[in-house]
Amino acid sequence: MQKTKPARLRDLISNGAVLMPGVPNASIARQVEQAGFDAVYVSGAGMINSTAGMPDIGLLNRDEVVRLAGYVAHAVRIPAIVDADTGFGEGEEVAQTIRELEKAGLAGCHIEDQEFPKRCGHLAGKTIVDLGTMIKRIKTAVAARKDKNFMIIARTDARGVEGFDSSVKRAASYMEAGADAIFPEALESKEEFRDFAKEIDFPLLANMTEFGKSPLLNFKQFTDFGYRMVIFPQSAFRVSMKATEKFLAALKKAGTQSEWLEQMQTRQALYELLDYDPAAKEWKGFRD
Repeated sequence: MQKTKPARLRDLISNGAVLMPGVPNASIARQVEQAGFDAVYVSGAGMINSTAGMPDIGLLNRDEVVRLAGYVAHAVRIPAIVDADTGFGEGEEVAQTIRELEKAGLAGCHIEDQEFPKRCGHLAGKTIVDLGTMIKRIKTAVAARKDKNFMIIARTDARGVEGFDSSVKRAASYMEAGADAIFPEALESKEEFRDFAKEIDFPLLANMTEFGKSPLLNFKQFTDFGYRMVIFPQSAFRVSMKATEKFLAALKKAGTQSEWLEQMQTRQALYELLDYDPAAKEWKGFRD
């Protein structure tokens, strides 16, 4: 009997570490799977940036996140985890978030200890809830899941608000509350990532976002420290946005896209990625 996606994610973490490229949509998630990665991360910033053209400040509601993340989960065979912000409320609202994400096919999610409306974890001006409120979020989330393998990852933003020692203390409390993994957001040095792992002997998730508070370390460095998950939430999105910026400038200047054909994904390649066999056959022989 084939294991569920949450169970497969648990196996990956139990047997080593997993690198998760972040995606803003299901098409790029298919590319992640096609490239041979074992799991994928659905970026909250990626969803709001790409879908609504707005910043990551908690503007998507639960229904929108469930729908967009569900598209990703159903488009690929590999497990997907998603950014669930603050859980979209307290109490029953958190429970409903977990039930709906699980039903949508996600393998897990992370919930953070910021106050609503949240801010991008690498920006100034964040505020965090009291310890008791976050512990209630975690306990509610754990109790709400039907599949015990669905991963509840507790993210703490305390480093940027109360300091490194507070982030460690909060992480220890979140472990005791029943979280399956800990996500220390916006640590500020290689030594902090190392020391956090020494203090918290538990499955850890590291965030390798660009242009933020954290230094860019590689996957092997994190595995050496003992981290089990490493996400690259916006890397693919940023590369695609930069390429699009260059293309649009060239198109405006030249009035034609002909010089860019070699840098484009072909029609046939797209159809193959999307398993769109009828269209792929229909267009076979035509210039892509």
